[in-house]
Amino acid sequence: MKLMYKKLTYSILISAAVVFPLTACQPSSEPPAEPMIEDAAEAADEIVEAVTESAPQSSNEERLDAILAAQPEEVQARYDARNPKATLEFFGIAPGMTVVEALPSSGWYSKILIPYLGSEGTLIGANYPISLFEQFGFATPEFMEDVADWPETFPVEAQDWCETDCAAVEGFWLGALPESHQGTADAVVFIRALHNMARFQNAGVDQFLDQAMADAFAVLKPGGVFGVVQHEISEEAPDAAATGDGGYLKRSFVIAQAEAAGFVLDEASDINANPMDQAGEGDIVWRLPPTLGTSQDNPELEAEMEAIGESNRMTLRFRKPSEA
Repeated sequence: MKLMYKKLTYSILISAAVVFPLTACQPSSEPPAEPMIEDAAEAADEIVEAVTESAPQSSNEERLDAILAAQPEEVQARYDARNPKATLEFFGIAPGMTVVEALPSSGWYSKILIPYLGSEGTLIGANYPISLFEQFGFATPEFMEDVADWPETFPVEAQDWCETDCAAVEGFWLGALPESHQGTADAVVFIRALHNMARFQNAGVDQFLDQAMADAFAVLKPGGVFGVVQHEISEEAPDAAATGDGGYLKRSFVIAQAEAAGFVLDEASDINANPMDQAGEGDIVWRLPPTLGTSQDNPELEAEMEAIGESNRMTLRFRKPSEA
């Protein structure tokens, strides 16, 4: 559109600059001076700029709103608890970026990010390492066989999550960051992904959390954003309730882990906080919606958990230092 305006405007103004001196009564037969054409070109630039500035253009916010509105009803039903718009805006996610998403799982956020980042952007999924999946009770031989090729199958599966103007999609295992990815990402997001890495690291299985933090730091460009949304338990709660076993971590622990990896805390937000969730020792996050894992045969307890709502979550924005 801008090119069309510019061609048309240049044509009109430069033609006027040339024709007028030829038709006016001028004693000289010399050709028009070049400055007159240059003045016309400058005027054309000014008109093009004015026209394009006044033309309606879709903002990032409008683009994100349209993508969120196009999600299935069951996804939109969780917007009040998950706050995807406010969360992505807080992390500064914008079209054209390269974003690493930890533990994409079934793609709840990926299905928003892929069309939002657009064809100029890239979404890189970063999944738990195989050795962490082996710790779960659901890790049957069939499950492990299905997940074995995840970095290759994830981009293929994601092709069904976006139709037009879609980001490129890649994948890798946390703890095995490809050298080609280092220093390429604008942002890394860990959304409810830290507790299992902390849980099994605390059990002495492997340094899952340390490795994931190191990868997040290495994959980012200097100045890049590391965004965390994580189930949060009170700082006053016993440490035994904040190991990740129940899904909860303390904010001080997450900040300490991120800072140990080299990140600097930029800002914290309450956009995903839920003061109704006052977890204590023995409480697991899966007692709450949408899982309701401890009250399926107890309608009164289920109603109590529904009244609390989804978990209380910290939302933290870190940055990789610009000089890193």
